[in-house]
Amino acid sequence: MSWKKSFQLAFIYVGTIVGAGFATGKEIVEFFSQYGFMGLIGICISGLCFIGFGVKIMLLAIELQARSFQQLNVHIFGPYFAPVINLIMFVMLVGVTSVMLSGAGSVFQEQLHLPKMAGILITIIFTLIVLLIGTRGLVWVNTLVVPVLILFSFLLAYLAFHLPDFMGNVAKGFHFTWGAIIDSFAYAAFNISLATAVLVPAATEIGDKKTVKRGGVIGGLALTLILISSHVTLVQLPSLTEFQIPMAVMVNTLATSFHFLFIIVIYGEIFTSVVGNLYGLERFVKRKIPGNTLTIGMAILSVAFAISMVDYGTLLSFLYPLFGYISLVFLLLLIIR
Repeated sequence: MSWKKSFQLAFIYVGTIVGAGFATGKEIVEFFSQYGFMGLIGICISGLCFIGFGVKIMLLAIELQARSFQQLNVHIFGPYFAPVINLIMFVMLVGVTSVMLSGAGSVFQEQLHLPKMAGILITIIFTLIVLLIGTRGLVWVNTLVVPVLILFSFLLAYLAFHLPDFMGNVAKGFHFTWGAIIDSFAYAAFNISLATAVLVPAATEIGDKKTVKRGGVIGGLALTLILISSHVTLVQLPSLTEFQIPMAVMVNTLATSFHFLFIIVIYGEIFTSVVGNLYGLERFVKRKIPGNTLTIGMAILSVAFAISMVDYGTLLSFLYPLFGYISLVFLLLLIIR
């Protein structure tokens, strides 16, 4: 049992889930902040799901000695339905990786005024390097990025707290709506099903139930706190649904001097998601098709690269809600199992 490994696993969990939509604030607005105070309740529901289901998936992985999400799905869905679910999850992971690559390109284009293609290609090269290093590379990247992300989100929430009508904006929308509840489960289901690709092999590699249980709880709590701090910051915006990158607007409002740090945080979140997704995809493909890590990684990223040519906003708005509702089935069956 190791606290160090628990925190490393927690950072991998957080790093895989946060990404382009999360960093820019767009994802948080669509699933939570648009509902006002009910969005805060939704975050708490999602947080409980992150803890409970994250831990359950990793404990199952150790019991089954599963090396990829494919083996876990056979246990959850049975031998007849598992191949269909595996295919859906594979498509989802490639789709989300494409969104992340497109987001990386947008950061270079909109924030650094560099070609979008340069951002995508640089991300692909660094991702392949981390993939070749293996689990150590995955751990190192997330251990570097996630603490900075947590501190940055807390800093913005602290600065937002000093705005004139902070509590009034947080308390808005204090009326029940089923949309907020459904979206909170859809958000958790979508992210947990994708994180499975990384959590399963990582938990099996650690092999100690107490360590992974603690890692799941720490990771779930960290995600909840980041979501809450981001939410209370974003609801200070008037007409928050109108902005493509609402968090950038808040950074410019609260702390213009931190704008460059914000760009680094956004890119770091995108990068950890791409690395995590590719890590899970490579292990899945390797069980089906023999090949070395570099060849498989390049093949997957080539497909993601082609899809990433579509506009980032279009990809995010179409793919994320669709994948979220598909993932609810995964969550329901996980409860039964």
